[in-house]
Amino acid sequence: MQEMLLALAAGLIVGFIFALVKLPIPAPPALPGILGIVGIYLGYKLYEWIWPILSNGG
Repeated sequence: MQEMLLALAAGLIVGFIFALVKLPIPAPPALPGILGIVGIYLGYKLYEWIWPILSNGG
């Protein structure tokens, strides 16, 4: 949980600094982009879950 809070705090600070310096946001500005990132993460986790089963022959 502490790791998630630190990541959120870092993101808030970076977002604030980007807005302060008038730079574009360093993240997808729309929901489809965010869902794409979530999909990449879930695909990675799915691979970690399935690959050991497949590599051991079932």
